[in-house]
Order: sequence, then structure tokens, then C-alpha cells
Amino acid sequence: MGWLEERRFDWVPVTMAALSHLMGGTPFIIITDNERQWFAKYLVTMLNCAERNRPHLPIFNAFDITPGLEQASRADNIDLIDNMLSLAFNDRYILWYIGRSDNVLAKLPKKLSDSFLWVIDEDIQNSFAMRSRDQLLDIKLMHMARLLDKTIDAAMFGKVTI
Repeated sequence: MGWLEERRFDWVPVTMAALSHLMGGTPFIIITDNERQWFAKYLVTMLNCAERNRPHLPIFNAFDITPGLEQASRADNIDLIDNMLSLAFNDRYILWYIGRSDNVLAKLPKKLSDSFLWVIDEDIQNSFAMRSRDQLLDIKLMHMARLLDKTIDAAMFGKVTI
């Protein structure tokens, strides 16, 4: 995980901002591009594993709770999804986007100021940027998930303050 140590100044502010919302009970809704849908399922399962000895976190896979998300290819569909999430979560949620920035599903999290963004192939302010040409991208995502899990534990059990 030495690569992440080199990028700690990119990682820490983005992650700490997101964790302050998560520790405050704000639900997180994970949206991904098509290539990373497996990772959204993995994150929800891993972060809420019963063996973690901590309360379950309000982290949801958008594809599980939003009908028709995969077919959302037009701006008006994205607006309908935004409206549905706003109603369902009473305008109190964070979108966690993982994927390529040119994906149509990235439009919604990119327009919200509090989104937690792990963006591929674009440098966006207040996001963690990665590159699609990186052959170790999936492994790096797994490293990030592991570090995030350890950070959540540390925040919950008072080892770090957010």
C-alpha cells in the first residue's frame, strides 16, 4: 500500500470529510460505472459484515435501491433519480461515486457538493483521482476499501477524531 502513502495528502481530506458525515449518521449511496458494480456490492458487504463487531453503517448500493438506474442515460432520468433519492432520504444523503468521470451516472454526484468521489480519469476538486490505464486499479480499490474500513473502526472506537 505504499502507493497510497504517497497519495495521503489527496486521500486524507476527502476521506475525513466523508467520514464526518458517515459518523453523523448520514446515509451513503454508492453509485458506480458499469465496470465497478462488483466493487459496490463488495463494499456494502465488507463494510457491514457481522464479524466487524460494530454497528451496521448506512451504506447502500444504488443499484439495489434505485429501479432503472442502469438505464439512466439521459439527463431527465438522472433528475428523476435525484428526486427519488431526495424524497426517500429526506434530502439527507451522500453519494459515493466510484468510476469514470465521463459516465452518465457521474453527473449526479458531481453536481452535489458533499459527494464522496473516487473518480477515474479526471482530476476533480475534493475527490480522489485514479487512472484507468493503471493495471493495478482493482487492487488499489481493494486497498482503499481496506484502509477506509480501518479508518471507520478507528473513528468509531475513538482512536482518531474527525
